Amino acid sequence: MKPESSPTPCIGVFDSGVGGLSVLRALRTRLPGVPLRYLADSAHAPYGERDPAHVEARSEAITRHLLAMGSRVIVVACNTATALAVHRIRALWPTLPVVGVEPGIKPAAALSPHGRIGVMATPGTLASSRFAELLQRHGGTAYWHLLPCPGLAKAIEQGTLDDPALLALVRHFAGDLREAQVDTVVLGCTHYPFVADPLRAALPEGTRFVDTAHAVADRAATLWGALGMDVTAGEMHLSTTGDPEAMARVARPWLRFAGTIDRVDV
Repeated sequence: MKPESSPTPCIGVFDSGVGGLSVLRALRTRLPGVPLRYLADSAHAPYGERDPAHVEARSEAITRHLLAMGSRVIVVACNTATALAVHRIRALWPTLPVVGVEPGIKPAAALSPHGRIGVMATPGTLASSRFAELLQRHGGTAYWHLLPCPGLAKAIEQGTLDDPALLALVRHFAGDLREAQVDTVVLGCTHYPFVADPLRAALPEGTRFVDTAHAVADRAATLWGALGMDVTAGEMHLSTTGDPEAMARVARPWLRFAGTIDRVDV
């Protein structure tokens, strides 16, 4: 019997759904020759409205799957999974290079002209001790308007970004930010860059936005480079535990992805 070939070494990326595609696009731009494998756990989305034990269990299961598929670096492209589960992943695989995603508190504090900053995030992220520590460490003297956005990631997850109900929800949260008179907005969930344009249109001109996708890609590139991998076939593989067609509605225009999206049971 012919032995099975080993999977191609790659960077594994996961999120509770399609939100992490915003990070995946930054990774593809930063590392065009590196294989990328993305898993959207859409059947369990959004993590931001799940209990911590569930997020930990899902993050562990997905990491195991990505490692079996050849991943040598793991990017947790989800703010909630980073806040609630990245410590678990690092404890289970202490030598595995892992990159998490956190709200850009430090860059927002530096960017804000008047020190009035809104943080849009899931309830799970804002309630986490990891976020509290991040804000205490880097928040400085700025005014921080913390805005939990229940339902927003789930609405984006449906893949129809011009849906009137989704746009109404965006305007609702934008109204809260306007009342708080913030001049800078932290997009504290990887789903939220997908509605950055309507959000920007609903806020005062000149409002600044902070998204950490490119910083995450830079860190992943550093860790991948340190491994010394001689892999230049930069294919990209997408899979989901949910509906591949719903994922395709976001992936095709966002990534110009024309390949097949697989459904997997993890």
